[in-house]
Amino acid sequence: MFFKTFGNKTVKELRKNQGLTAQELSLIAKVSSGMIRKVDYFKIKNVPEPLKSRIERVLRGK
Repeated sequence: MFFKTFGNKTVKELRKNQGLTAQELSLIAKVSSGMIRKVDYFKIKNVPEPLKSRIERVLRGK
């Protein structure tokens, strides 16, 4: 049940819920900040897989 609601939120919503900026998320996930800004308005389920697996762990709080 939790995963279903998690997938329907945007990256920006989830990032803000964790209290992270795009630059902080990019440093933790070890990707460029431009890449985070590019997918900021995508729903998490629509983010391409290599990037999704990196940022999903951070956004879930693990």
